[in-house]
Formats: sequence, C-alpha cells, structure tokens
Amino acid sequence: MRQRDVKDFNKMKKNLKIGIDARFYGPRQKGLGRYVEKLIEQLEEIDNKNQYIVFLRKENWDEYQPRNPNFKRALADYGWYGFKEQIFLPIKIWQSKVDLIHFPHFNVPLFCPAPFVVTIHDLILKRFPTKRASTLHPFFYQLKKIAYHLVINSAVKRAKRIIAVSNYTKKDILEYFKVNPEKIQVIYEGAPDPVIKSKEKPKGISKPYLLYVGNAYPHKNLEGLILAFAKIKNNEQQTMNNENSGLQLVLVGEIDYFYKRLKKFIHNSSFLIHDSITFTDFVSDKELAILYQNAVCYVFPSFCEGFGLPPLEAMAHNLPVISSSATCLPEILGQAAAYFNPENPEEIAGKIKQVLEDKRLQKKMISLGKERIKEYSWRKMAKEILRIYCG
Repeated sequence: MRQRDVKDFNKMKKNLKIGIDARFYGPRQKGLGRYVEKLIEQLEEIDNKNQYIVFLRKENWDEYQPRNPNFKRALADYGWYGFKEQIFLPIKIWQSKVDLIHFPHFNVPLFCPAPFVVTIHDLILKRFPTKRASTLHPFFYQLKKIAYHLVINSAVKRAKRIIAVSNYTKKDILEYFKVNPEKIQVIYEGAPDPVIKSKEKPKGISKPYLLYVGNAYPHKNLEGLILAFAKIKNNEQQTMNNENSGLQLVLVGEIDYFYKRLKKFIHNSSFLIHDSITFTDFVSDKELAILYQNAVCYVFPSFCEGFGLPPLEAMAHNLPVISSSATCLPEILGQAAAYFNPENPEEIAGKIKQVLEDKRLQKKMISLGKERIKEYSWRKMAKEILRIYCG
C-alpha cells in the first residue's frame, strides 16, 4: 500500500459508511465486472478510514474476499433490471444504514433510501436502440425500453454526483438529459501495466490469428468483422504474405444467445470460413492473457462504446490494435490505434491487411500502445472516486 495515499485520505474530515453495489463483480460480467472489481481492490489499498458494505449476489459471493477489515460483504441476491431489484434492494440498503452508496451502473432503484453516486458507462440503449439487442418479445421489449428510460432518468436526476467514463459519455449525458454539467465528473477507467510475455501457447488454436474480446451484442458489430474477415480469406493467396497465410479469427466471449446467433449467421452465409473462426467461450484471466500474447493483432469493430477497455488490455500485451473510429474510441486510444469506419467491411479488411503486412507499422503501434496505457490507472480512478465519496 502506498503510505502517501493512505495519509491523504486519512486527513478527510468525516468517517463514512459507504455502500458499493457489486452485484456485477467479477470477470463473467465483462467490462462492468472488471470495473467493480478493480475499484474495490484499489479502495481497499488506499482507504483505511471509511467503512464499506459491498453488496453481492450468491453467484459472486465467493469471488470477493475482503482483505481490508473496513470492508464487509452483504448479500443482495437480486437480479439486474427486475422487480426484486426495485423492491428489495432499497430495503437492504436501508438496513445497512450507509451514508452513501455507489451504483457502478445506471440501474439505481427508483426509491433508493440513501444518497448515491452513479457511474454511467454509456448510453447505448439511447444511442443505438435495436430490438436485436434483446431476446424479449417486441411488446415486452417496448416495456423494457420504457422502464430503462424511467430508471436512468431518475438516476441522473437524483444522483449526488455522476461519474462518466469518457468525455464522449459526458457529452451524451448532457445531450439526452437536463442536468448541470458540474454534476458530472469524467473519470477514466484503468489499464493494465505492460505485461511480460509468457512462453505458453493457446490450446487448440493455430496461429496466426486476429483477436476480439468481448460480447456479441449488435452494437459490437461482429457481423461486420466477419464480413471483413471473409474478404481477407477470399483473397488470402493474393494479399497475405507467407507468414500470415492461414489466418484465423478468434472470438473470446461466453457463448450466450448473441454468440449463438452469430454462429448461425456464419453457417448460413455463402462464404466458407467456418473452419477459420474459433469461439472460445468464457476463459480465465490466465487463458485470456495467453490469447492476447499470441495474436497477431487485436480488432475492435464496435459501432458504439463508452470507454473501450479490451483494446487497452491488448496494448498492455504488446498487440497492435485496429479499431473502429466511432464514438469514444479515438478519445481513449489516441494515436496508438489504426482506425477504420465500422460501417464499411471493405475498409475494415483493408486496414487489417495494411497492419499485418507492415512490420514497421506494427512495431510503431506497439510502442505507441505502451505509452498510451500509461495514461490510465485503476489507482488514479479509485482516488478520484474516493474524493467524490468524501466531497
């Protein structure tokens, strides 16, 4: 623990009892789960003054074991976006007698009994609304949209402070809601430190391969990536050098409804690339690191993002990153990525081809990536959030 950090926060005037809604805690909850996990991990390191109640579900109860005696677990086994969350979570919060609670996502109960801080990661449901992003019947999907708008409107209006994970997200919040700009603070997420490469190789995956890590929701544009990959494979003999012949695509993410739908898209298509695409399903952090370190490059084709953590993780593993130019991504990745228009599979394929064939460009991008991730720190994020708690 950094003693200076501890001394700084021990000077704060008031001892607080702070709740954190950690029902998303853990790697299975993707980027949001990582955000909650890293926030709590860093707060345990820097804050020995305030008391914390960490609300968890049964499924992630054992994943979090407090290391700081000021941190206690509380069971709040209520699913996200449902009636139990709206009815029983406020009771649990009231029973805990917290002075403040942090919701790391917009799903704040309408009748939350304590002052709260909310993190807004993105407004994809407003910016990129689509029935294809839901498994619900159209009637129930419309009800869900109404409920979403009600809950997020309530959250941004009643929050003590709003944390936006990028300037792009802050701009979106101001565009969609009537809220004082001073109420919103941009606090970037963190990124891993540069990683020393392991000698281990991915099991059952042949090299070379492109890598994507994340979910398969429609706004992630994996169909566009598949179309671009098909163009590369169809012209492989003419466009790829010998070192990159036999190029594969590896998609890392838990096989859910959306990944199953993507598989159907591939198998129902006319291009014959089925044997060149690997779906890993959920992988451990160790397995993920091995996949990053053995890829030839990382591709992020998203239409809409609030921050974009996986490309930064790829940079930490010395991978050149090829990214969509949409929404927040140029803000977060800066000059360290090669960009394409996500609406244009031909352009995606061309950018991948350019990077794979230019070793000097790859080295330059890896170097820029190492510098870029230095701008993001989970410790810095936690310190800025703690100041909001105590402000």
